[in-house]
Amino acid sequence: MPASIGELNERSLHRALKRRYAARGGAAEVAVGSYVADVVLGDRIVEIQTGSFSALRHKLPRLLAEHPVTLVHPIARDRFIVRIEHAPEDGAEPVLLAPRRRSPKHGSPFDVFHALTGTPTLLDHPNLTLDIVMVIDEDLRVPYQGKRRRRRRDWISVDRRLLEVVETHTIGGMADLFAMVDPELPEAFTSRNLSEAMGSSRRLGQRAAFCFREAGVSEICGKQDRFVLYRRTGDPAAIPTPAGPGR
Repeated sequence: MPASIGELNERSLHRALKRRYAARGGAAEVAVGSYVADVVLGDRIVEIQTGSFSALRHKLPRLLAEHPVTLVHPIARDRFIVRIEHAPEDGAEPVLLAPRRRSPKHGSPFDVFHALTGTPTLLDHPNLTLDIVMVIDEDLRVPYQGKRRRRRRDWISVDRRLLEVVETHTIGGMADLFAMVDPELPEAFTSRNLSEAMGSSRRLGQRAAFCFREAGVSEICGKQDRFVLYRRTGDPAAIPTPAGPGR
């Protein structure tokens, strides 16, 4: 069967998740107004987004105005790297150029902040629910054929294939994400405190701090050394005595 308009550029992971949600009694690739919804389950629309949510900044508001929407975002808890000769044809097995290996990186639900940075207030729409789907997948990579770059990568990703769904975290708003780290935070906290609470990089901690502030879950309450201090919205103005760099 030829691919529909919505399927022309999607990867295997997207298609697999679409089939998984449609199997609950819905239909895939349904026209809704001027858009094509990934899945329709009764009155609910399911949109699967593997990258930044900014790509949906025009489509989602229009869908949310009329329908409840579940936004599905997969994150690889574990990943296998598969280096192949070229992108495989539909249904064909790829030609391996190196043994399949497990990536040393492991994702967490907090990686969703990478996708949320461009639309930090998105989660608080009353019609929106976010499903963070933790998966095990394969990343298919082919040799880079372009011109030499200053920071050249020898391999580029051409597809992601779903191997297993590990668990799903259903998020109703930014407050739900904050509740996952709140018990580990001091009264006034920095982006470094956030990264430590999430067990993540400093960069992700900064993105989480930005999203929480933009969504109104936290607010700036001062500075500590070179770090901006935040507090939960509505907390007293008192700021604890600094406990050393990065606190």
